Amino acid sequence: MSTEPLSGEARTRALAELAAAGWRHDPERDEIRKGWRFADFSTAFGWMAEIALIAERADHHPDWRNVWNRVEVALTTHDAGGLTERDLDLAREMDRRAEARGAAVLPPG
Repeated sequence: MSTEPLSGEARTRALAELAAAGWRHDPERDEIRKGWRFADFSTAFGWMAEIALIAERADHHPDWRNVWNRVEVALTTHDAGGLTERDLDLAREMDRRAEARGAAVLPPG
């Protein structure tokens, strides 16, 4: 998996795909952000534990925040200085597993 920052057409396509899935790009920090609302704290924390194991195996860790049934995430590859395929892969996995747990996407803000 590439740790080179995304650029050109690949970057444009990736950001469009992410935006369609509810991810927001912060160009200043070159990171993507998203939040979910789960049924309750246990479901939110269970999702976080599941993602933590995936992130640990990939050696790619999210910046995240949990308040009761909500989880907010920011992804970037600090070593590469911006977004990479590693961020895209983890974002897709987060989306897939959040959907499986019935999570709703939080509105931006």
